[in-house]
Amino acid sequence: MSDQHTYARETILNQTNTNEEWDVIVIGGGATGLGTALDSVTRGYKTLLLEMADYAKGTSSRSTKLVHGGVRYLAQGDIDLVKEALHERGLLARNAPHLVKNQSFVIPNYKWWEGFYYTVGLKVYDFLAGKLSLGKSKHIKTKETVSRLSTLKQDHLKGGVVYQDGQFDDSRLAINVAQSCLEEGATLLNYFRVNDLTKDEKGNINGVKATDNETGVSYTFKGKAVVNATGIFTDDILQMDNPEARKMVRPSQGVHLVFDKSFLPGEDAIMIPKTDDGRVLFAVPWHDKVIVGTTDTMLDEHSLEPKAQEQEIEFILNTFNKYISKPVSRKDVLSIYAGLRPLAAPKDDSEKSKEISRSHKIIVSKTGLVTITGGKWTTFRKMAQDTVNKIINIGKLPNKPCKTEKFALHGAQETTSHENHLYIYGSDQEKIKKLMQEDPELAQKLHERLPFFKAEVVWAARQEMARTIDDVLARRVRALFLDAKAAIESAPIVADLLAKELGKDESWKQNQIETFTKIAKNYTI
Repeated sequence: MSDQHTYARETILNQTNTNEEWDVIVIGGGATGLGTALDSVTRGYKTLLLEMADYAKGTSSRSTKLVHGGVRYLAQGDIDLVKEALHERGLLARNAPHLVKNQSFVIPNYKWWEGFYYTVGLKVYDFLAGKLSLGKSKHIKTKETVSRLSTLKQDHLKGGVVYQDGQFDDSRLAINVAQSCLEEGATLLNYFRVNDLTKDEKGNINGVKATDNETGVSYTFKGKAVVNATGIFTDDILQMDNPEARKMVRPSQGVHLVFDKSFLPGEDAIMIPKTDDGRVLFAVPWHDKVIVGTTDTMLDEHSLEPKAQEQEIEFILNTFNKYISKPVSRKDVLSIYAGLRPLAAPKDDSEKSKEISRSHKIIVSKTGLVTITGGKWTTFRKMAQDTVNKIINIGKLPNKPCKTEKFALHGAQETTSHENHLYIYGSDQEKIKKLMQEDPELAQKLHERLPFFKAEVVWAARQEMARTIDDVLARRVRALFLDAKAAIESAPIVADLLAKELGKDESWKQNQIETFTKIAKNYTI
């Protein structure tokens, strides 16, 4: 099968025999679902994954872009979680070296005791990372702190503590995991909504009913094991299984603001360990911009396009401004994005969201539905391993060993320079450059304020399963997250390129531009 066809949705669908039985059917194409599909297919199980929108459309594209052990869980004494996450951070840096980079963080100290306190804490963090450490933490004097963070407020500054953590591009990783799944022989379909579960005469789950959102055609897929990996939509699937099911998940919203690099020039990120609401705030360089976040607001509703609340925007602006000498205001916000964490629903209201454990949980319903919830991007591989092990343990599959610990993901190649933004494609970047050589028009940029080329849109449609303008501008190239207005202005060009690749007409293009513009308005103030 040539490259050209492997990733084409029509081809995948045409080759899918709906009469056969799958070993594993995964519902959900975010970090957890994609990880589970990869773990399953690499062990040799026949695997199907269905995603109702696009891969990583929900929470998995809206993270703080950190591959980290979680310094704040260390403060909460959750040593096991930190140790597991640091181990996974090291594996991910090895398995996707084109996407995970070693990032230095500075904790500025404004009280005399902070330097000692944080240095000791971070020595524990280093120790827990063991052989997979990204570098040693150390205390630095005031002068070096200022030279590294030129925009930092200097009144009462007593120095800083530097530590190393990982930084990555979340939705790009999701796409590479999806490509790896396909290459290993799994079947993946985006824009496929699961609307019911099927059961045998004993009441055990034996498959799913799903609708192709693009054609409206419904399908029934039979499977030995069905995995609910739908993040904030976990309860929707649990209620299909059992309408009486207790709510397992409560969404907690995290908001991030994106600013120009001039507010935090240099290579270092800032970690602010104590904010007014008691959680940490990060300011992290990312794709030549600065991401500042995050908040933690418990919500009652979940949606695919959550909106930042006024008080969250104000909280981030106010907190960031306490630490930098070049103040930010609303007009400096280039993009604003909100993601919903699927936290385990508290049994009563006394639990605060920042104290609810971030470790993952696997639940098996009476009917055999396997649900994986909680966790975070850094530990997605381990969550998947635990999920597939659970399916084996309950007797649904023959025992085969996990293969993902040393599995290099699609595109994996060492990256020394991050100058050219195409580095995120890893070993695929040569193929994108070739597209531009073959057709010089594809070497044009999408927008003067963005680095992205037209060739990347063509590549996204042909090789990365992109179906809409939103898929391209939000998750294949990260335009919407870097400069929302520029993304809106690029939409017509993307519509033209996509329509040509996907064989769509003028009315499709207009509809796409309107839909995307509506989504993108949520990313502007």
